Amino acid sequence: MRFHFSPKTPLFSLSSSSITSLCLRPFLPSAPKSPFYPSLACHVSTGGNLRMDSTSPDPSSSSSVSVDSVADGLKNQSLREHDISNNNNMNNENKKNNGKLSLEDLNWDHSFVRELPGDPRSDSIPRQVFHACYTKVLPSAEVENPKLVAWSDSVADLLDLDPKEFERPDFPLKFSGASPLAGAVPYAQCYGGHQFGTWAGQLGDGRAITLGEIRNSKLERWELQLKGAGKTPYSRFADGLAVLRSSIREYLCSEAMHFLGIPTTRALCLVTTGKFVTRDMFYDGNPKDEPGAVVCRVSQSFLRFGSFQIHASRGGEDLGIVRSLADYAIRHHFPHIENMSKSESLSFSTGDNDQSVVDLTSNKYAAWTVEIAERTASLVARWQGVGFTHGVLNTDNMSILGLTIDYGPFGFLDAFDPSYTPNVTDLPGRRYCFANQPDIGLWNIAQFASTLMTANLISDQEANYAMERYGTKFMDDYQAILSQKLGLQKYNKQLVNKLLSNLAVDKVDYTNFFRALSNIKADPSIPGDELLVPLKAVLLDIGKERKEAWTSWVQSYIQELVASGISDEERKASMNSVNPKYVLRNYLCQSAIDAAEMGDFEEVRRLLKVMERPYDEQPRMEKYARLPPAWAYRPGVCMLSCSS
Repeated sequence: MRFHFSPKTPLFSLSSSSITSLCLRPFLPSAPKSPFYPSLACHVSTGGNLRMDSTSPDPSSSSSVSVDSVADGLKNQSLREHDISNNNNMNNENKKNNGKLSLEDLNWDHSFVRELPGDPRSDSIPRQVFHACYTKVLPSAEVENPKLVAWSDSVADLLDLDPKEFERPDFPLKFSGASPLAGAVPYAQCYGGHQFGTWAGQLGDGRAITLGEIRNSKLERWELQLKGAGKTPYSRFADGLAVLRSSIREYLCSEAMHFLGIPTTRALCLVTTGKFVTRDMFYDGNPKDEPGAVVCRVSQSFLRFGSFQIHASRGGEDLGIVRSLADYAIRHHFPHIENMSKSESLSFSTGDNDQSVVDLTSNKYAAWTVEIAERTASLVARWQGVGFTHGVLNTDNMSILGLTIDYGPFGFLDAFDPSYTPNVTDLPGRRYCFANQPDIGLWNIAQFASTLMTANLISDQEANYAMERYGTKFMDDYQAILSQKLGLQKYNKQLVNKLLSNLAVDKVDYTNFFRALSNIKADPSIPGDELLVPLKAVLLDIGKERKEAWTSWVQSYIQELVASGISDEERKASMNSVNPKYVLRNYLCQSAIDAAEMGDFEEVRRLLKVMERPYDEQPRMEKYARLPPAWAYRPGVCMLSCSS
């Protein structure tokens, strides 16, 4: 089964209100050479098969330390330690006083390794792993006097973890992977993916090791994962390690996105390993030693589109794994779909003809695919709203939960440029640039739907409907977001398009502009030469012609504000609640990185505190809302590589 993208056979018509017009594709310097580019329309045909790389045979197994035996030993050790601690009632007093737990008392569960097929081997030798969703493997990063750089009390709260645990002398050892956590059963996940539009075969967790799942008092399931903890069978030619530079970026951005209100994986803590890691940041033959680090990522699931693709690509008995993995995901993360009944009558016409009806209650996999499509669309719409560019939207970086995942060469827009990509690897075609993200989201959904079709879980009609829902959901959410950012009660396409055009022509700072816009008064009697005064700080170095263009737009905008009937004070408060004053600009990250590499972690912690309140004014923190300095445009700051 193969997806075909053609402007001649549109699945759904976006016409004048298309995603591409909203994202200002006309400003792109050139069209990327990729099959999705002609239009956002998609169609599925049942002819042919998925063409993916073949894999090599499984090498013979080799002896290794047993993860199960280590886990059992740690569990028994934990029971003995718990008996000792009960003598002085320390842990019990903690639980009694605040309901929070020590590391030894965390409620571990291991549904992923318990319910899904695993690799019979547990070594970290790079190889193709067949007929398995994971490989049990122990963290192996070398450490020397590891140190805790930063931590999140709010993430600890998700786990019912007592924040006092961060003060433990052995905490950095445990979260660098050097000292195992009692109750954990570490593993690396097997997955594949399309990278820059080309099937890459097996990828997998090459430097991330999941410790297991924590069940909290609300019965929520949270996975803990150490990124940079050492080699796995999926490391290929890499060392399985991470540097402090990239780890700070991932830690800060995962938390910053959460506080912006955007679905994301979280980060519990960041520790240095005390060892150096060699990296060639720009792949230019100039490697250097950098401090090593490990981030503890937290998510309800790290399942990706590629988690399903790898098994569908191999066919045969592995198609059954696609179904098992889908059943697992629905059971644990989409239980409302499992409990859906015919009485809910979720039947929809696909629009092709009166006989084309998709009944989501008759096929849970179809309902599941539609929900994943809609979650993805909503996520991308929110990215566009805050000016976030992911940079590496390969299918192995797409969460089935609709979360922002895998922070590499990301970037928030400074000067508004729809063709902006923060990824130096993406520069030739700008496939993953800001303006292309909505189309890429749909392209990735198409690959995911194709995978489920290959496993006979959904029909081509159901796949088409899921993609149709992606387009509809994106447009609905994006228009609502832009209306909220403008303080309007309804979407005005002409006003929005003209605004985005003006922003691009004058390269206006995206974040600061929308924040300043709330100062405009709904007063049509304001003289023309005073209309731009509230925007003076963001409309820099514009000539007479451009001033006239902006004045004309502000006049139209004021007319809309007057028609809304909302007071200036109420509208300003509403707009400031959706237009952040602070976003994690790359130069802010770099300033924190520079200090951290010299052993000063205070700027990392200070920056995190600012990003925890992005919509507040935060007096005396205004410097974090400033435009980037000149040095911020050098390579390695505004643009990074995939390995960064």
